[in-house]
Amino acid sequence: MSDETPICSAKGCRAAAVWVLAWNNPKIHTPERRKTWLACEEHREHLSQFLGVRGMLKDVVLLAEWAAREG
Repeated sequence: MSDETPICSAKGCRAAAVWVLAWNNPKIHTPERRKTWLACEEHREHLSQFLGVRGMLKDVVLLAEWAAREG
């Protein structure tokens, strides 16, 4: 893995990221603001549930698709 390889945001995970979890905390962010976490296949569901239970998850997109949108 190179220094440029995006890695999973799960605590202690060093796996390559495959997913982007777009979220926002409505208590502190404007509605259009999007923060992102990256997730590997193993942690996508766990991180999605964590954000979803709190009402913060807005979108789950493949990293390649997210990069194409941003590029």
